[in-house]
Amino acid sequence: MFAELAGPARIAAAITGCPLRIHRWHPRRQWASYAGSVVRTSASGAKGKHAGSGRSGCSGAQPRRAPIRVVLVALGACAVIAAGTVAGLAATGSGSQAHAPGATNGPSADARLSVTSLAPSARARSAQAHSPAAPSPRATPAGAAGRRDPFGAAAASYLAGRAGTVLAAVYDLRSGRTWHLGQGQPQAEASIVKLDVLETLLAERGQGGGTGLSASERTLAEQMIEDSDNDAATSLWYAVGGAARIRSFNARAGLTRTAPSSCVVCPGFAWPGWGLTTTTPEDQIALLRQLVTPSSLLTGAAREYALSLMRDVTPSQRWGVSGGVPAQVSVALKNGWLPLRGAASDWQINSVGWVSGGGRDYLMAVLTTGNPSEQYGIDTIDRLAAMVWHRMG
Repeated sequence: MFAELAGPARIAAAITGCPLRIHRWHPRRQWASYAGSVVRTSASGAKGKHAGSGRSGCSGAQPRRAPIRVVLVALGACAVIAAGTVAGLAATGSGSQAHAPGATNGPSADARLSVTSLAPSARARSAQAHSPAAPSPRATPAGAAGRRDPFGAAAASYLAGRAGTVLAAVYDLRSGRTWHLGQGQPQAEASIVKLDVLETLLAERGQGGGTGLSASERTLAEQMIEDSDNDAATSLWYAVGGAARIRSFNARAGLTRTAPSSCVVCPGFAWPGWGLTTTTPEDQIALLRQLVTPSSLLTGAAREYALSLMRDVTPSQRWGVSGGVPAQVSVALKNGWLPLRGAASDWQINSVGWVSGGGRDYLMAVLTTGNPSEQYGIDTIDRLAAMVWHRMG
C-alpha cells in the first residue's frame, strides 16, 4: 500500500486521479481528508470516481490550466503528506523485523498508513527508547558452555558391571552446572554425616569473624573430621541439639531430601545411629556449597576452618573423590563407610568433597550401597572419581 503513495507525483495523481494533473482540486476539502484518522487505499478521498464507465477518468477534454497558486499549494500538500507518511512508518516500524504476511504480532496495514500526526507519537518514541533487547544466551565463563558430561558413557558402562547401587553428582564451580548419575532412593550417610554435624555446630556458634568454638569443641571437631572418630561425633551430635537442630540447619542450607536419624543408640544396630541419616548426592552438593561459596549461615572463618580439617584428613582415609587426582591438587573431603547388615555384606561406602586445581574446580558427592565389602566400594568410587577428574579437564 505504501508503494501507491510514495513520491509527490504519485500522491498528486492519487489526489486527482490523473498523473501530474490537477482536476477540480479543492484544497480545504482534500486536506480535511488527509487529516483524518486513516488514509483510504483509494487515496483520492473523492466520491463518484468513474470506475465503472470504462474510462480512466483522465480521458476527454483537457481541463483548464489551474492558476500557479493552486499548483504550488498542491505540491506543498504533497510534500507534507509524504513527510507525514514516512514519519508514521518510522514511528511504527523502525528497528523491527519484517513480518510474514498475515502475522499478528506486528502493526496492521491501517496502523502503518495512519498519518494522524506528522511526527512519531509519544508512545512510539517511548517504545523505541525503552524496548528491551532480544534475550541473550546466559553468560558463562569461557569454555564452560561446551563442557562435557563428566560421567559420560564410560562411567555408565563401568558401573553396569559393578555390584550395588551408585548415586553421584558433580557441580562445576566455574560454570554453575550440575551433572547427575544414577537413580534411587536416599541412602544412609555413614560418616559423611559428620560434615553436617560440623556445619551445624559452626552455624550455632559462629559470631563476628571467628568460629565461635571452644577449645574442647575444636578438639572434638578435629577428631571427628580428620580421624572420623565416632565418639567425638556422638559428643558433638548432642552438643548441637541432635536431629532437630541439624534438620533446622539443613532446611536453611537448602537440603530437601536429608532425614537425620531419630536415634543414636538404635535397637539391633551395633553402630552409632547418626550414621543411618539418609541423604542424596544433590543435598550433599548443597552442603558443600555452604563451605566453598559465601554463605549467610557460616562466617568466612568458619568455612575456612571446616575446609582446613577436610584437607587434613588422615592419609589412610584420603580415597574416594580424590581418586586419580594429582598430589599437587587441593582436595578437601570426608568419607564414610558402614556395614549395614553385618561385616561381610551390604557395605555403605560414601565420599564427598571439593577438588580445586589443575584447571578444575568442582564439588563431587558419591553414595554407594550394596557393596560386598568395604574395599569393593572404595575401588568403585576411586575409579569413578578418576573418570570425572579426566573429563573435567
